Amino acid sequence: MKSLKKKSPRKRFREEMINNLSKPEIIIILGPTASGKSELAVRLAKKFNGEVISADSRQIYRGLDIGSGKVPRDKKTPKSYILNSKFYFYKGVPHYLLDVASPKKTFSVSQYQKLAGKAIKKILKRGKIPIICGGTGFYIDALVYGYKLPEVPPQPKLRKELGKKSADTLFKQLKKLDPVRAKNIDKFNKRRLIRALEIILITKKPVPTLSTFLEESRQNYDVLFIGIKKPQEELKKLIAKRLKKRLKQGMLKEVKNLHNSGVSWKKLESFGLEYRWLARYLITIASNSRNNKNSRVIREIYNEMVSLLQKDIEHYAKRQMTWFRKNKDINWVENYKQAKKLIDEFINE
Repeated sequence: MKSLKKKSPRKRFREEMINNLSKPEIIIILGPTASGKSELAVRLAKKFNGEVISADSRQIYRGLDIGSGKVPRDKKTPKSYILNSKFYFYKGVPHYLLDVASPKKTFSVSQYQKLAGKAIKKILKRGKIPIICGGTGFYIDALVYGYKLPEVPPQPKLRKELGKKSADTLFKQLKKLDPVRAKNIDKFNKRRLIRALEIILITKKPVPTLSTFLEESRQNYDVLFIGIKKPQEELKKLIAKRLKKRLKQGMLKEVKNLHNSGVSWKKLESFGLEYRWLARYLITIASNSRNNKNSRVIREIYNEMVSLLQKDIEHYAKRQMTWFRKNKDINWVENYKQAKKLIDEFINE
């Protein structure tokens, strides 16, 4: 008798998707930072009658505009739509999950799942295709697969104890307890490091990964994953070019305005990357009043900050790709033409 091989979770899901044609179709546009996701999503939305849902953990906050790479709002709203605070237009295409939360408050992945799920229903009701676009892999997986972290309530005493440690010490502790999670986390982000350790120390087991979660979860949609692929050196150049552009656009002033509006330095640091390094720069300048009058010293501090920020963004792009590579259903493309062909085949199956 021929032995039957056990099917992988992803293979089972693919077969389920084929056998269950009643599932709504959605398209995912993902990729590392600076790869051109937003513009590709807009172009595809116009071509295939779609609307965009952001999957970015920073773009959901009001005021985090330049640093998060949030698309700018169109000045005019089409008459066929009623102005809704839950979405706005960019190049004539509705965008959801932008500016939905205060930067002074915490926004959870479960909140994202709920709001994004509602947005998908609204888009489908209008006979359009939902296009989820972003680089936060955790948000995308949470939405598509219903992936959730264990429900561990905040532990004030434990958080206070962990908060006394440096980010480097916390990262080393996490790496020892859960090396898989350590590969995908921002090692400079104390808030996320503390939360990851909090879950591990309370549940007495590693944070569940997507691959283990797929064994029990059920996919809610018929999904086409499209990933933008860029050579590493080209991506580095794109990151450097974009960083220079954002600084010219007033990213430093944006961080100042956020702090002046009541967002703490600690909270700004928790947003990571641009907000972390610009906040540190402003703190350094403010705490060293003697150097405030020395333009040369200020310029040296500024240049060092920009250099460290650029390296941090490059490392972030690598972490994103580490996360995305776990998903074997992603179709990697290099341009619009390749993405268009995939969608044509997907919607005409």
